[in-house]
Amino acid sequence: MPPTIITPGTAKTAAKHFKSGTSRREALSLYREILRTCKAFHWCDDKGHPWNQKLRKEARKEFEASREETDPLIIARMLVTGRDCVQQIQQKFNE
Repeated sequence: MPPTIITPGTAKTAAKHFKSGTSRREALSLYREILRTCKAFHWCDDKGHPWNQKLRKEARKEFEASREETDPLIIARMLVTGRDCVQQIQQKFNE
């Protein structure tokens, strides 16, 4: 499911949209996609720690830090940015 794009003129509509469970579903979908993408990173860093574990921990930390956000426009921006970053990483990894 692609993320919902909110334009400035639809702030009230966005607030209603994100009060439903949609933002939660989109966030969970994005988080699962990040975890699936992390599985592709098999190599280790300089200290011998696997990158996939490191990336999973960072993703979890970012999502936990954003958990208390209530502004629907900021939530939408974070979801769109996160989805875009994951897609870019997947494209570069598949090249």
